[in-house]
Amino acid sequence: MTVRIESLDAEGRGVARNAEGKVVFVEGALPGEDVSFETLKKKASFEVARVTALFRRSSDRETPRCPHFGVCGGCSLQHADMYTQMAAKQRWLEENLARIGKVSAEVLLPIVYGEQWGYRRRARLGARFVDKKGGALVGFREKRSSYITEMRECPVLPKEISTLIMPLRHLIETLSIRARMPQIEVAVGDNAAVLVFRHLDPLTQADEARLRAFAREERVDIWLQPAGPQTARPFEPAQSELYYDLPEFAVRLWFGPTDFTQVNHGVNRILVSRAVRLLEPQPGERIADLFCGLGNFSLPLARAGARVLGFEGSAEMVARARRNAAANDLTAQFEVMDLFRPRLAPFGPFEKLLIDPPREGAVAIVNALPEAGHSAWPSRVVYVSCDPATLAR
Repeated sequence: MTVRIESLDAEGRGVARNAEGKVVFVEGALPGEDVSFETLKKKASFEVARVTALFRRSSDRETPRCPHFGVCGGCSLQHADMYTQMAAKQRWLEENLARIGKVSAEVLLPIVYGEQWGYRRRARLGARFVDKKGGALVGFREKRSSYITEMRECPVLPKEISTLIMPLRHLIETLSIRARMPQIEVAVGDNAAVLVFRHLDPLTQADEARLRAFAREERVDIWLQPAGPQTARPFEPAQSELYYDLPEFAVRLWFGPTDFTQVNHGVNRILVSRAVRLLEPQPGERIADLFCGLGNFSLPLARAGARVLGFEGSAEMVARARRNAAANDLTAQFEVMDLFRPRLAPFGPFEKLLIDPPREGAVAIVNALPEAGHSAWPSRVVYVSCDPATLAR
């Protein structure tokens, strides 16, 4: 069966309708293309499929740069040029606002473009020792699979990390616990790169010696994580911490490799700058930064002279934010609060709000605000969303 692709969905799949009118999500297809497909999953109201033949090619189609694209589950849109990818994301945002939120935007801000390659400063790579594959594998999982992709490089990771994939495979093969090391978390700052090795069994002295030698030879910091993320500790060197700079605000933010930070540091600088400009902080204004994390927005707002109160559910992140404020010689108050059951009234009122929630969104925050027109109603809210659907709700 041949179908015409109408649009892209949120996961980068082409959207079409078959002869019966059922929606088909086709991996590897772009808007305007005529394709035949193989069905991978069939449901009552839709099908998931992948392209088997391309009969009409979009002018927006590109040759994927990565040799592992199509097998690796780390990327889904390398076959489309950057402008097509961004336009699809904007259309998805507008459709969610219209369909779920029943609103349309009065103004759409210009799309932010960053580097297309080497931008991904955070990653969680799977590791597995597979005799049948000839040794250890390190990489992202394959599409629709728990298997690790047999990777040799990854162009979306910084070059210094991409070139470590093969050395990491060889390193794991030499360890006594090679079958008990399932994950390597990557975090890259402006000052260093950290690899966090998750290990299910204790390391031997020989294992430790090999890891130390690897860290020195490859010029990376190695952390060890024997259990949950809270157990991650520096190993080589003994003291290790990362930072990234926001030069526009003369702010330096220190973070641990398992702390939440934005994946794309270059775009994060633009994001922070845009959010601060939109909020227009004035000296002395009381501004709440909800889901403040380690102070990514709070400290630039404080640099503008605002009286900032940051709220975050993680006590560890609040402690980090307080240390970052002190390190930057800035005054800001940070408090632990469950923002899905917020109690903001004792700290208010606030003249402005910045909200940067996780994918679950901020419905509880919205419901906790005073009625519009109330004297405590904030004059401006900037909402930074990573999920158009929860933003629309």
